[in-house]
Amino acid sequence: MRLVPAPREVRPGPAGGPFVLGPETRVAADAASAPAARWLGSVLGAATGLPLPPAAAGGDGVVDLRVTERLAPRGPEAYELVVDASGALIEGGGPAGVFWGAQTLRQLLGPAAFRRAPLDDGPWAAPPVRIADAPRFAWRGMLLDVARHFMPKDGVLRYIDLLAAHKLNVLHLHLTDDQGWRIEIVRYPRLTEVGAWRPRSTVGLGDTAGWDERPHGGYYTRDDLREIVAYAAARHVTVVPEIDVPGHSQAAIAAYPELGNTDVVDTSALTPWDRWGVNRNVLNVSDATLEFYENVLTEVLEIFPSEYVHIGGDECPKDQWRASAAAQRRIEELGLTDEDELQSWFVRHFDRWLAERGRRLVGWDEILDGGLAPGAVVASWQGYSGGVTAARAGHDVVMCPEQHTYLDWRQAEGPDEPVPIAHVRTPEDVYRFEPVPESLTEAEAAHVIGVQANVWTETTDSARAVDYLVFPRLAAFAEVAWRPLPPPAERDFADFERRLDAAHYARLDALGVEYRPPSGPRPWQRHPGVPGRPREGRPPAR
Repeated sequence: MRLVPAPREVRPGPAGGPFVLGPETRVAADAASAPAARWLGSVLGAATGLPLPPAAAGGDGVVDLRVTERLAPRGPEAYELVVDASGALIEGGGPAGVFWGAQTLRQLLGPAAFRRAPLDDGPWAAPPVRIADAPRFAWRGMLLDVARHFMPKDGVLRYIDLLAAHKLNVLHLHLTDDQGWRIEIVRYPRLTEVGAWRPRSTVGLGDTAGWDERPHGGYYTRDDLREIVAYAAARHVTVVPEIDVPGHSQAAIAAYPELGNTDVVDTSALTPWDRWGVNRNVLNVSDATLEFYENVLTEVLEIFPSEYVHIGGDECPKDQWRASAAAQRRIEELGLTDEDELQSWFVRHFDRWLAERGRRLVGWDEILDGGLAPGAVVASWQGYSGGVTAARAGHDVVMCPEQHTYLDWRQAEGPDEPVPIAHVRTPEDVYRFEPVPESLTEAEAAHVIGVQANVWTETTDSARAVDYLVFPRLAAFAEVAWRPLPPPAERDFADFERRLDAAHYARLDALGVEYRPPSGPRPWQRHPGVPGRPREGRPPAR
């Protein structure tokens, strides 16, 4: 089978030949599976030109989708798919399982099943097969940084479809940063009037980077985001919003200067940052700032039903707090030891606030500094150590160590890679990523609730550039996230590569994805002369 990600169990199907879709083929579903049936009929109807009308269950020529209690013990995302000459049966432990089974059936029908209009009259045939499948991790995510370079709504919807096609189920939207604020907040209109637009952008990284003098910006209205959330939910993808505090906040401070450390710096002169890196302008720690972000998050919760809300918490320089008399008074009033504990106090405030509203706070592993908030989930990006510490303390963890899952890192040596960053990370490197360290006990490992690939966009100003960095590495990541694999050194990357070559590149072609070819970048994918980030810093983890 040429499936990506590969299922847990594949066996030959009943004898009698493939199931061939034709003008008489119908789609049946129980009530819980009706959304998956509508989706399947829509995409296959567009690709094949067949009507695929709804029908009652049973009989020949039927694609039958249903939720069954029999699979519930394996989890709501488990499914079984049986294909024979008479039809296809997809059963799931829940509606999500049925949907993932429908995605597998689409792959079995060939790359042309991923197009939006029929290229010919077929035949559209799925081979006889029995598949039993279920995911390894509940959180299988990708971060999309729309703050550094804005991606219009249609591009986000497209990426939701790409995630779902790879059985990934979390889209982490990085909505705010120093360089831009991308979410409409009705109570604070200047966040988008001012914070969503910067006058120019740095091109490349480092001291020799140049400038793109065009203004850059954009934001999503509340209705845009509701549409994104609903579109994702129909594909069993959860959208997790990130509102970054207390660092990475210059765009917000530019819009509302009183949020900054005004006793240290003249915040009235700030604009959204036109550079990349770690910014010294951070939020102050006043009650007014806490209230401001409570009001922001109130509107965020109205839009995003996700159990998880990400508040960043990373790369917060403490220089301004050290120099700020107001911050030092706050440390003294609260009986804190230092600025690290001050940041922990800030994060704990929002941990409590979110918990009171039935949500869970997620933060980058810097939220460990000064003491971890009681209910926090740690996204471990600086290697494994933060995740290990959190899991041993009984906290849930999403593993996303930069050395394995940062898809902005370079994909090869040589001068042709556009804006080369850090160390080389090939699809094989990603395929050999193991999210759960051997040092964790079984009970501690159970706190690793998921894995995530992060797509930072300082150097990607278009969907084409994002595609180049993401694929095919995201396909390798998806298999790591979905399927239990042998230890890294024993993994059969050659088999994965054969599946890419035999079918999956053709699926990506049909979807219009401008991936990096295995032979290297195409001429228009190169970006000569633009400096990247050298290899100094953290060495690759092994």
